[in-house]
Amino acid sequence: MTNAFENVRYSALDLSPIVEGGTAADSYQNTVDLARHVEKWGFERYWLAEHHNMPFIGSSATSVLIGHVAGATSTIRVGSGGIMLPNHSPLVIAEQFGTLETLYPDRIDLGLGRAPGTDQLTMQALRRNSKSDGSDFPQLLHELRQYFDPSLASGPQRIRAVPGQGLTMPIWLLGSSGFSAQLAGQLGLPFAFASHFSPDNTIPAMNLYRESFQPSQELEEPYALVCANVIAADSDEEAQYLSTTMKQQFLNLVRSTEMKLQPPVEDMDSIWTEHEKYSLQRQLGSSIIGGPEKVKADLQTFLNDTQADEIMVNAQIYDHSARLHSYEIVADIMNASR
Repeated sequence: MTNAFENVRYSALDLSPIVEGGTAADSYQNTVDLARHVEKWGFERYWLAEHHNMPFIGSSATSVLIGHVAGATSTIRVGSGGIMLPNHSPLVIAEQFGTLETLYPDRIDLGLGRAPGTDQLTMQALRRNSKSDGSDFPQLLHELRQYFDPSLASGPQRIRAVPGQGLTMPIWLLGSSGFSAQLAGQLGLPFAFASHFSPDNTIPAMNLYRESFQPSQELEEPYALVCANVIAADSDEEAQYLSTTMKQQFLNLVRSTEMKLQPPVEDMDSIWTEHEKYSLQRQLGSSIIGGPEKVKADLQTFLNDTQADEIMVNAQIYDHSARLHSYEIVADIMNASR
């Protein structure tokens, strides 16, 4: 078997989880601590995700938190995984990320999604009078890109992003289906797929991205990142135990139960029904859970199957020290395999 880890970059996704018994302030301290550690361990980038009205996610003001993390680190790329563009004016995002890129040159990534990242009622509160359902994402994306690069506009631009205009930073399209995969390919942009909650669509979306790819000023060849849940520990048993926090989180989402991130439990069967168990195991089907040897083998299989250029690790673990250790195990695997 070929070495699937060779030339594959590895990165971190963070939702700045708010745990039971903790506060958002605690979460931001943990986010900075994790970012500093993964920077030291060789991770390529550190992305924060936009979600709203979720009591277990602290990264709702994503651009603000990106600036906080970038200011607390020195070399790792920091960005959005992602900004849900239909929630915002493209001009505001251009100004925010123009500011970030000005403050932290060559370290900012702008990852964009078209989902609301929340429930319908909160979406209306965010978008006010906008009737966007995500179908206008290509138009919003084009408007945003024009603010950075006026040559993309059909005529003179009377509105400018200051700062922003003339700055270059990687713009990524994020997706959990084929829509953004195809659009990223057609525009020649890097693509990131959310396998951590949409495993069944991973291979079709990756294939569609590569098949539709057209070279651009940004990329000569397709570049695909895949995000996966990876819960690593010193033993398979400990990792399975830690993973029950993530499983409870997804279960609470399905049940519309508002709770902070819960501590791990010994037995999920006492919490979920058989139907919920089947449904969630399918949704979390690409999750990699285990001790170092199992994680290494499963990562190798995952990378061989997806042919990803980069893997992004998401670890919703209740205990901060255990979460740090999980990312450290991944770094050790990736570095030892090169």
